[in-house]
Amino acid sequence: MTYVDGFIVAVPKNKVDAYREFSAFAGSIWKEYGALKYVECVADDVPYGELTSFPRAVQATDDETVVFAWVTYPSRKERDDILAKVMADPRLKGEEWKTIFDGKRMIYGGFQTIVEL
Repeated sequence: MTYVDGFIVAVPKNKVDAYREFSAFAGSIWKEYGALKYVECVADDVPYGELTSFPRAVQATDDETVVFAWVTYPSRKERDDILAKVMADPRLKGEEWKTIFDGKRMIYGGFQTIVEL
């Protein structure tokens, strides 16, 4: 079964278009190195929960929205290889993403697929 990296991040509402452009660029690099799929989704029906929620998880403010994303790979080993290449790619070494979202509040992790229909 596939291996999945997932993440959520808070993005200022007035920077969603810039984020979309940056993520399309970054996603093309992931795909170039062998990722099966690269998906980023902006919040549409994501309530602020009393105890837990996507907005709470990334400390989103009223002027921010949440992006939920995932990247799929053939296996954990291939993910590790692909991620190493992506992180070393000079095209992603710029600092422009820091003006689009706060990476310190990003939540991310790798997941083994247990059901895939």
